[in-house]
Amino acid sequence: MVKTPKSLRLHVGLFGRRNVGKSSILNALVNQQVAIVSAQAGTTTDPVEKVMELKPIGPVVFIDTAGVDDEGALGKARIDQTSKVLNRTELAILVSDEWTVYESQLVALFRQKNIPFVLAANKADLRKDQSLESVAKNSNVHFIATTNAPAGTGIDNLRRAVIEAAPEEFISASPVITDLVKSGELVILVTPIDIEAPKGRLKMLQVHCMREILDAGGIVMVIKETELPVALEHLNKQPYLIVTDSQVFNKCVELTPPQVRMTTFSILMARFKGHFGELAKGAQMIGSLRTGDKVLIAEACTHHPIGEDIGREQIPRLLVEHVGGPLDIDVTAGRDFPDDLSRYKLVIHCGACAFNRKEMLWRIDQAVAAHAPITNYGMAITYLQGDFERAMGSLLLTST
Repeated sequence: MVKTPKSLRLHVGLFGRRNVGKSSILNALVNQQVAIVSAQAGTTTDPVEKVMELKPIGPVVFIDTAGVDDEGALGKARIDQTSKVLNRTELAILVSDEWTVYESQLVALFRQKNIPFVLAANKADLRKDQSLESVAKNSNVHFIATTNAPAGTGIDNLRRAVIEAAPEEFISASPVITDLVKSGELVILVTPIDIEAPKGRLKMLQVHCMREILDAGGIVMVIKETELPVALEHLNKQPYLIVTDSQVFNKCVELTPPQVRMTTFSILMARFKGHFGELAKGAQMIGSLRTGDKVLIAEACTHHPIGEDIGREQIPRLLVEHVGGPLDIDVTAGRDFPDDLSRYKLVIHCGACAFNRKEMLWRIDQAVAAHAPITNYGMAITYLQGDFERAMGSLLLTST
């Protein structure tokens, strides 16, 4: 669990006013001094993350944030950073020692963004009564834990409240590929070893697929695209499914019998981390692009651009060839994402391996609200290469 990628962990954000004890709560939850604690208001400036195991949920990421009542120009910048954390928060802990307008505003935001939340009614030793808990209950706050973080009082109750409020998908995690695999059947994973492949290891999603196939009782074969003809020749039975990197999908299609199911790692991610139907609709909107249209290409990673980079080189080239003329293409990376998407005719997002599902869903929702069609790399590439129906397949089209 220690090596579970952050993107697959439950993201728990701690929110509240300055000096209510958010950092103390975090330290008590993880049993470590990971956040600086001070009596001076505004000690936490940038979000602080700590990964750990929380049974029975599993691996989680706790995110400590700056106070929402911060002041001045710098304080506003800190509040903006705190607001961005909400976009990837899957469960919130509201830390408070007194119910104010800020608590009401945060609760409204949690509900607006459909974020389940827990109230840590902190500083129980300093408060004269339980009026905070009473006001919270009157505001329909269901999960309340009365705590005194420095003394460790109530922390076990807070952990239980976090577990009870956790989204069901983290108790029963959705699969990437398990539901597409049959016990005893062979799945071939085609994994190009190029300059984008991590040195000495496979990409995280490829390893994740291998593990799920094995857990499902399937048989997995991992090869490079250049070895696919030899692999197929050596088999006395056709593979049940072939999953390839988007960049080599068209090459693999040419080598594979038409009755064999095929898809891409990126399309599997669309099922796992996004609104599959919305991303599929977005891919089909590529056909309506015209010369001069504005397109956004968004990456979750922040790696330095490399030769033949998928987002900066390959997809733009395929788009221009498809349209027959130049396009106005913007590229963003990491957590940079435009506030106004309405000016884009299409948004093409990476597979979001580095993001949790919450943040990817938020981006999709932002695009839908702005009437900007959105799809992902794998769907876009297979559409542009004329292999969209083969990559999606009748089995995958049932996904939602």
